Amino acid sequence: MKTAMTDTVLNTAPNFHEAGRQFFRDFSPGDEFYENLIDAHNGLSDAQSEAFNARLILLLANHIGDLQVLRAALQAASQSA
Repeated sequence: MKTAMTDTVLNTAPNFHEAGRQFFRDFSPGDEFYENLIDAHNGLSDAQSEAFNARLILLLANHIGDLQVLRAALQAASQSA
């Protein structure tokens, strides 16, 4: 079922932060997250990595919870492929 997305703007600007920390550059916390993500994959087989990514996507989607935002993210991700 497709629904019209109204008033939903997907934030694609750097938006990483950590309470109580200041970063020198906007992208620094994003770089730190990317490093953590790569570290989480170390030692995993390809199948384990794929399963990890699937679990992470579902956890983050559940945390976001807003179906319009999730639809916008799916659309944005499919356009950049």
